[in-house]
Amino acid sequence: MIATVYFRGSLISCNYDCPYCPFSKNIDSRETLAKDRLQVHTFVDWVKDQEKSGHQLSVFFNPYGEGLTHRWYREAMIQLSHMPHVRKVAIQTNLSASLDWTDDLNPATAAFWATYHPGQTKEERFVQQCGELYRRKIPFSVGCVGVKSAFQAISSVREALPEDVYLWVNAYKDQADYYSDEDLAFLTRMDPHFALNVQNYDSMGKSCRAGQQVFYVQGDGRVKHCYKDRQVIGNLYRDGLEGISKERPCRMKQCDCYIGYIHMEGQAFEPIYGERLLERIAFI
Repeated sequence: MIATVYFRGSLISCNYDCPYCPFSKNIDSRETLAKDRLQVHTFVDWVKDQEKSGHQLSVFFNPYGEGLTHRWYREAMIQLSHMPHVRKVAIQTNLSASLDWTDDLNPATAAFWATYHPGQTKEERFVQQCGELYRRKIPFSVGCVGVKSAFQAISSVREALPEDVYLWVNAYKDQADYYSDEDLAFLTRMDPHFALNVQNYDSMGKSCRAGQQVFYVQGDGRVKHCYKDRQVIGNLYRDGLEGISKERPCRMKQCDCYIGYIHMEGQAFEPIYGERLLERIAFI
């Protein structure tokens, strides 16, 4: 089976405190960090064992907190990037951690989904970190949350990054009619594919690869249909991919999240992102 696996452990703490993030002010206990570390190790061992089953896997780490400040996420990225049956391993990160360890990554399979948070780090520092990945030829995209207070910072970081680094903007959807026509024009200049993200996708009853080829795994092995439809469809360690995989039409009225709607059938994302769909790197 060729499958994509999203993994989210127990980690919910971050070294940033972004006002638009509900998890930014959490502090994990030692017990929670130890639990998360064990969950990541267990998951990596499971992925390793899948070579015998002939599965070809793409893995995306998207913890609620910042993973790369913790050694076990860095080690997991390195190990997975060198496994012959792992086609891709990517992580969502604010790039605040040292990147010296990335010398040990396999740049042919590793990738980064990097998010810039103005007010949490200096632009110069963030761009410098991007430069480290760029120098090492490790694929990465850069994203920002499209709140109006960040417009100037978004424009500035776009100017500072190499032209061939794709910058995406996540639409702010917590407030209806948030953007004016002028705002939309500006954000489209920053991200030529912003129009794809600012909309929500009617999804009820429609075909989606979630639950069939795409699996959203919690730290304890529970697999959800997706992050919006929280129905538990099995346990990765008990049932395996074969025992879980089944065509499952969407049960949600709309899909508004990139890591959900890119897996809907009949959408126009693969021609835009190709093999970089997971880490959100568009052909510019």
